[in-house]
Order: sequence, then structure tokens, then C-alpha cells
Amino acid sequence: MAAPTIPGFDYQRVQVADGIALNAAVGGSGRPIVLLHGFPQTHLMWRHVAADLAADHTVICPDLRGYGASDKPAEAGPDVYSKRTMAADIVALARALGHERFALAGHDRGALVAFRAGLDHPTTITHLACLDVLPTLDMWQVMRGTKAAIGFHLYLMAQPPGLPEQMIAAAPDAFFGHFLDIWTRDPEAVPADIRAAYLDACRDAVPSIVADYRASADIDVDHDQADRNAGSRLDMPVAVLQQDWGAALGFDARALWSAWAPKLAHTTVGCGHFMAEEAPEQIASELRKLVLR
Repeated sequence: MAAPTIPGFDYQRVQVADGIALNAAVGGSGRPIVLLHGFPQTHLMWRHVAADLAADHTVICPDLRGYGASDKPAEAGPDVYSKRTMAADIVALARALGHERFALAGHDRGALVAFRAGLDHPTTITHLACLDVLPTLDMWQVMRGTKAAIGFHLYLMAQPPGLPEQMIAAAPDAFFGHFLDIWTRDPEAVPADIRAAYLDACRDAVPSIVADYRASADIDVDHDQADRNAGSRLDMPVAVLQQDWGAALGFDARALWSAWAPKLAHTTVGCGHFMAEEAPEQIASELRKLVLR
């Protein structure tokens, strides 16, 4: 069977760096918005939101470097999967498609890439939305005690190359499927064909997915700390949508995000982690409100 696609969208492979091309679905017309997926997903997580937004926006949904049908370079050094490098991919992608400035929304891992793009390319990113994450530096600072066990995968994939890849590759469907199960409040939001596409994509990308997470325990922290020390801020309008993780782990999510984003609109949602699939109408509405700010 053919892999699922976003109906009505064209698919392109776009060169974004030497030897690196991203798979991207492009649809609609109007002011551009780029949507970045999370873990353990691909661009398909945006299928409902993208179709909605395409009525009045040019919508670009890539697979991130290391995921889906995009290229997966070997982890030759910490920069290969740093969020700085992955953010530069997205800016190059949009530019190659004719967009020098654009709105950017990311979920989970994609939100970390979007966050870094906002800091590194402030004149390029017009509006920024981050769904269900904290910035990397803040995330590590709040993960403590037994309640942090919910993030066991962060610590597993932070280990040096070798063991985490071997362990995950031994049972990839069980590993990646675990997160699709426990992070979804509405199982019907991820139907069987989409779930199968996610698992197929992850099964073929274990080394690059681990490298992405490993970077977030190393070089990404260094980059965030350097920006915090320099007083860097996200000066564009920023929308953050999150579950109430702060209640569970004991932190004030709005306060943490406000330190980075003075033009913040923070919303606590009632759905599960995969909010673009569980509550697509709400997410599309929030993104439309963001780009009108």
C-alpha cells in the first residue's frame, strides 16, 4: 500500500544543505506558515491542521532532518543534529520555496527546532508557535525526582552512541508505539494507517532519532545557555500551547516561557500530547490567531 499523504498537497524533495534534502508537503496559497512535527511522528501529524490552514496560507510541512522521508546523515559530530543545524535546514527550505520570511509552528521536537529558529533567525521568523514542550535548558532543569521517570527516553537517548541505538533497534515498534499509546488521550486520533506510517518511519531512523535527542542533552543545552547568558529573547509574537505538565512536575510553564518570550500568549489545553491530531480545529484556530497578532 502507498504511504499516507496530506490530500491536496504537493510533495517535493528540497536541498537545504550539502548532501541534505528534506521531504516536504506544500499546499495552499497566501502568507506562508511552516509546520514542524514531533516524536515519534512525521509531517503527517499536521494533516488536519495543514488542510485547514491551506484555505488562506501557503502551508509547508517537512519531515525534519533524520525523520520520515528526509535525509538522515550519520552523527559525525554534535552539530549534525543540533537544533541550530535543524533550524537552518528549515530556513533554507522556506527560502528555496520562495519565502524569505514566514510563520513557524512546531510540536515536541519540532517545537525545539522552531524555538532555535526564532532565536537564530529573528528577522526571518515572523510568528512562532511551540506546542507541548519547554525550551531545552528549562526542560532539563525541571526534570527531577521520581516524577521525572515519565521522561525516561530523554535519559536513555542522551547516552553515548551504541547502547541506546542497540536497545531501541531490538524492539522499535514496542519502543515508539509506547509513546503513541501513553501520550494519546483519544486513540482514534491516530488511526491504524497513520500509526503504521509512524512506526515504519521510526523503525528506519533509529540512529538519527537518537542523535537528535542526544544533541538535546549536549550541544543544544550549550546554545540555550549562551542565549540566556546574553539575554536573548524571542521578540516576535509567540504562542505556546501545553498540557498542564507544570502541575505534575512542579513548575510554572507560563513563567518559564515568559522569560524567553515577552510577547507570549500561553494556553493550557485539555487534550493529549498529540494535540494537532486530537484537537485540530482548536490548533488551527490558535495558529490563525497568532498570525494575526
